[in-house]
Formats: sequence, structure tokens, C-alpha cells
Amino acid sequence: MAISTLRGRSLLSLRDCDAAEITELLDRAADTKERAARGEYIHALAGKNIALIFLKPSTRTRVSFVVAATQSGAHPEIFGRDDIRFGTKESVRDIARVFGRVFDGIMFRGFEHSAIAEFAEYTGVPVWNGLSDTYHPTQVLADLLTLRENFGSLEGLPVTYVGDGRNNMAITLAIGAAKLGLDLRILAPEQLQLSPEQVAELLAEAESDQAKITVTSSPKEALAGAAAVYSDVWVSMGEEDQTDERIELLRDLKITAELMALTGRSDTIYLHCLPAFHNLDTETARARPDICEVDDDVFEGKQSRVFDQSENRMHTAKALMQLTIAG
Repeated sequence: MAISTLRGRSLLSLRDCDAAEITELLDRAADTKERAARGEYIHALAGKNIALIFLKPSTRTRVSFVVAATQSGAHPEIFGRDDIRFGTKESVRDIARVFGRVFDGIMFRGFEHSAIAEFAEYTGVPVWNGLSDTYHPTQVLADLLTLRENFGSLEGLPVTYVGDGRNNMAITLAIGAAKLGLDLRILAPEQLQLSPEQVAELLAEAESDQAKITVTSSPKEALAGAAAVYSDVWVSMGEEDQTDERIELLRDLKITAELMALTGRSDTIYLHCLPAFHNLDTETARARPDICEVDDDVFEGKQSRVFDQSENRMHTAKALMQLTIAG
């Protein structure tokens, strides 16, 4: 069997992979998921050590990489923000060289994408972007797997993202759309839209003639025929000072049963990268009930696949670590 072209490589953005490599990751993830359901695990990373760096806190990224590493036979070690004080006592590149000498792969979840890129440049081992302010590739791999599970082929599949059209999720979904040929519609108010120049740059990376990226503020245009409707929180971590402004801009794009019905399809699914404000069960939502970006009846309804997505974070993390470390 040929060794994967992903071996020894980092994943900082889906721009780092071509369509065939992303498909290879999805195929491996689907295979490991099927095996796990039968209680079978491939210990492809036996004897390996994985570092998980969290400058931003996380639930799904942490549990998915910990379980994925363990089930692959590796030992995961977690480092919180207070454990590694980048730039305070030691430089990013110095810490990177220390970690690269003792770990076989490193997941890095942080803020500025430039810090993750610098870290990856100096480690000498695969680094996986668990989230930066610019990209979220490990999430979108799980999203693509979920879409493939529900609809088979991704080429030409109409998917609508609703919310802040400039954030790391929208941008990474757009990269995935260009690579694999999705028909992505980004529904956002004008103040939160990608520019035509940004869309043209993303489409320049298209590897399928079916790839489309449409940016609009019209729900009817964005949702007509959509196989999946995807939303995210309106206020990302670190942007809490913009809460009032975001609610004002996005309140009319809250995901409701009425909005879902605009797709005109009976098989439309609902996706969310989580965490989601969909009821008043959290302190934040109780303080600001108007911050909920999705109605509870949609989030908990039969169209929702959000917890399939969440589980798929683990299967795609497993595929990513196995292919980039072991090939």
C-alpha cells in the first residue's frame, strides 16, 4: 500500500490539501468510524505522543483529539493557556522546537493564525489547527463527513451558511466548497459579508466545475433548494464587546422552522459547529435571551445532525493524526 502524501505534513488550513487528500481523510474517517462501531481499533500510533495545546478553551476539540489519540494507541498530553505562556517568558519558536523534539504531533488551538503558522514552521512534526481566528479546518472535515453521510456525493450539493459571513467557519467552509465542489451560499447582512475579491480568491482554488460560492442577504435566494442549513454563534470568543451590534445585525436570520421551510426540501438537515445558544439553559442565554441563533425546536428536531457532527470530530481527528503521522 502506498504511503499517504499527507504523511509528515501539517494541517493549518484546508488550503494545505487538494481535493484528493481531503477525500482520503474523509475515507479514512469513515472507515475508522465503521470499525469503531464494531469495537475495532487500529493502533496505528502505538508508542506515539501527542500534544494538545489549548490557548482557547474547548469541549469538542479536546474530547475528540483525546479519544482519537487514545483509540489510535497514542498518549495525549494536554497543555492549557497557563501552562504555556507564549511570548511572555519564552518565544513561540523556542517552545515549538522543544515540543518538536519530544512529541510526534501537535494540535494547536489558539487565536492569531500567524502564531500557529510560526509554531508549525519550527516544530518539525505535524501540527493540526484546532481553531484560529482565521480558519477551523478540523471542524469542517467533520462537517464534510456529516454531509457525505447524509447525501453521498458532495459535488454540487447546495449548503447554506447563515450568520457572520466573515468568520473562521464561513471562510473554511468556503475553502472546502471550492476544493470539493459544493454549492455554498453564505447568508449574511452586508456588514458581515465576504468581499467579491475574497470570493474570487477562494474560487480561484476550485478543483471542481461545480464549486460555487454565493454571498447574499436574501434568505429566499440563499435557502432555495438547500440540502443543509448551517449556523454558528453570533458572537465568537473574544468578541463579546460586539454582542449588541451582532444581535441587531443577525436577529432576523435566527434559524426557525419557518426559515428552514424556505429550502423547499423535506430532507434538509440542520448543522451547527457548537456550542449553540438554542434555549435558556446557559447563564449567557438567560442574561441575553435574544442571543439565541437557533430555535430549540430546530436544534432538537428531526432535521438536526449537530451531534453527528460532534461525534465526527473524533473520527476525522483520528484519520488526520493517523495519516499525517503514520501515513
